[in-house]
Amino acid sequence: MTLRIGFYGAGLISHMHTWFLASSAVDHSIVAVCEPDAARPGAFADRHGARVVGEEELLDLVDVVYVTTWTSEHARLVRAATERGLAVFCEKPLATEAGTVAGMVDVVESAGIVNQVGLLLRYVPAFVYARHLVSDPRAGRLLAVAFRDDQFIPNQGHYASTWRVDPALCGRGALLEHSIHDVDVLRWICGPVAAVSATMREVHGYERIDDVAVARLEFTGGGVASLTSIWHDILERPSMRHVEIFCERLYVGIDPEANGRVAWQLTGSPGEELEGSAVVDACIAAGAAPTDETVPFLGTPVFNPATAFLAAVRDRAPSPLPFREALPAHRIVDAIYASADGGGAVVPVE
Repeated sequence: MTLRIGFYGAGLISHMHTWFLASSAVDHSIVAVCEPDAARPGAFADRHGARVVGEEELLDLVDVVYVTTWTSEHARLVRAATERGLAVFCEKPLATEAGTVAGMVDVVESAGIVNQVGLLLRYVPAFVYARHLVSDPRAGRLLAVAFRDDQFIPNQGHYASTWRVDPALCGRGALLEHSIHDVDVLRWICGPVAAVSATMREVHGYERIDDVAVARLEFTGGGVASLTSIWHDILERPSMRHVEIFCERLYVGIDPEANGRVAWQLTGSPGEELEGSAVVDACIAAGAAPTDETVPFLGTPVFNPATAFLAAVRDRAPSPLPFREALPAHRIVDAIYASADGGGAVVPVE
């Protein structure tokens, strides 16, 4: 069976997903694209042998819908696909606030359709292996995490997404639009979050668009994380992350942009380090890999999120990363904004 795929959106993120799809062994074909910017869909369609169509016509032609539009459109388009019984992949953030996300979860689960959210860090081998290391009983209790994420503000450069500085379309700024990846993977590795506090700035002058966010996350297990998310103007510097995790008897350093490097040291043992395909192999050997299929991405191999999703659609099986998995991160992000908007007060979460 060849899965027929349609895209709502023909921008940079859509092209990223077609890159993942092109490397997937699951039989599929991109057959339709719908994009409000008339300058975009023609080239996209020509590249993939697809048709440029309207919203309703797209739903008549496909088995699977990719929603890669600006954030405020996600809920409406997901509902439209769900009403036709179509599988749906939706980019992060799922919506501008957690209440809408909860409604989207109800919609897809009530319909019983396969659904997946684009939280890519769960497919980055360095983070996958870090989670495996932290879960080892030898590590002891989590103590602290320092997480820094920076990129140039994405209304310029190769992103050129003016909608990302329009709160009517994106909701908020760097924390929601970019660092929801970070919030999700922190919770995935370190466990539920009990409370948060935060400070934010709008240095570029876009109202409600935070470009500096510094958050403190307290985990129910007792550990604490600091998350610093920055949108700057250094176009020569791509999206970068650096993470350090300290447990009682374990140190882990994650530098996914440096050929996917992960370094670690346990009490009584010499330090170890892996990068590139060696991290992939270690994840597979540990039984931690979400799939054994990888794709080159930003200079390092990542596990292919398209394969896991398409295989679930083909086999009529649950997705490994359904919308429900994103709901805690959205609630944490909402609480961080509530803290920053309230002067940095501690806000309970889970």
